[in-house]
Amino acid sequence: MNVKFVTRTAILLALTLAFQMLKLPQPFTGPAVNTMLFVSTAVVGIGGGITIGALTPWIAFINGILNPVLAPAIPFIMIGNGVLVTLFGLLKRTNIYLAIVAAALFKYIVLSTAVRFVINVPPPVAKALQIPQLYTALTGGVIALIVIKVLEKPLGIKETKEK
Repeated sequence: MNVKFVTRTAILLALTLAFQMLKLPQPFTGPAVNTMLFVSTAVVGIGGGITIGALTPWIAFINGILNPVLAPAIPFIMIGNGVLVTLFGLLKRTNIYLAIVAAALFKYIVLSTAVRFVINVPPPVAKALQIPQLYTALTGGVIALIVIKVLEKPLGIKETKEK
């Protein structure tokens, strides 16, 4: 780790948390957080993206942004974020569109499987952790494409090596 990586990761985490702190409805917050996970991975690599994806659900919970009924889902949200970041990070150089779709799909599979077979949450919560998660991840990916394109040249994203 170097100062540039730590600084960029901290700034990206702060931006992601800022979106959460606005306390907008999930159809806005979900895509914004997923956008930041994709962008963070493009800027600082898989390690930075995983760090942000692991911290955001806990911080949202601690700050009362994440409904307490979702507490049992936090580890699976973290895993889903990690899967999204890892797949995107591994596939983005091959085909960024495939990377976004695969990452979103596998995050959805992780969360959907968790609420169907592993954790016990009320039916409306289970429903919210299924297909809406696919939509928010895909929407976040589309927005991230635009942001990444804008940041490519000034930040040298294409040349960024995985950390």
